[in-house]
Amino acid sequence: MSRDPYELLGVKKGATQKDIQTAFRKLAKKLHPDLNPGDKTAEEKFKEVSTAYEILGDEDKRARFDRGEIDMTGAEQAPRNYYREYASAAGAENPYHNGSGFADFGDSDDIFSSFFSGRSRGPQFRAQGHDRQYSMEVDFLDALSGTKTQIRLPEGPALDLQIRAGTRDGQTLRLKGKGDPGMNGGPPGDALVEIKVRPHRFYIRDGDDIRFDLPVSLSEAVLGGKIRVPTPSGAVNVTLPANSSSGKVLRLKGKGAPKRGGGAGDAYVTVRIVLPETLDPKLAEFISSWAETNPQDPRKAMGE
Repeated sequence: MSRDPYELLGVKKGATQKDIQTAFRKLAKKLHPDLNPGDKTAEEKFKEVSTAYEILGDEDKRARFDRGEIDMTGAEQAPRNYYREYASAAGAENPYHNGSGFADFGDSDDIFSSFFSGRSRGPQFRAQGHDRQYSMEVDFLDALSGTKTQIRLPEGPALDLQIRAGTRDGQTLRLKGKGDPGMNGGPPGDALVEIKVRPHRFYIRDGDDIRFDLPVSLSEAVLGGKIRVPTPSGAVNVTLPANSSSGKVLRLKGKGAPKRGGGAGDAYVTVRIVLPETLDPKLAEFISSWAETNPQDPRKAMGE
């Protein structure tokens, strides 16, 4: 096992605490025993990187390690006592003097007990639990307006979930501490809930805007006037200009999806002229007579 925690985590000595945390989480997710059942090599490597993170993840311990005061298990390092530090103590009064003339070494029992003091305890490493991934479906209008719902996690109670107004399809909500338990007192992971918004039968979301088709009658398209338009936030009265063709787009300001910083996007309404299901003979007679005196070529721009 490498005795250099920086090497184990794959970071340089000048790495920031954030870099160290990121490196550990990446390795922990790769080597965690739950993801490598029966793989003793991965288990041992996981213990090594966890031990390294126990030192480098704590700024005080990291500083002590860098100064050589502790090793990567957290055990105290023995002080390096040399003869020159005790030069004023001479002869028999020198506690580091012995008859063999090797005063620098002192009594061997004292030296080795100093070096190995505190190493009997095994390394204690903490690791954050893994995050858990979930998904849930939400109605289109509930995602726009916001709602409270419940999600039941496996092997756990039902949890209240706040769907914020304007939530998008694919957005992930984080439930702090609802993931896998940590190791050796480490914090639990989180539950990550991906929101899947069910499509609406006629509203389509485009960023913070909403787009939809608006059916109008032939008389409304020709004569114009006030019409009632349903929007996700409620019906509104809109003035349809006279002689409106299919494809004309009306903009309803502030009737789109709520924005994170406040306000809302717009609704873009495309006019679609809908003729009666059954042909009216009087209407057909009028159109035929009108077309004779009002020739029109709507495909002229297409070069045909």
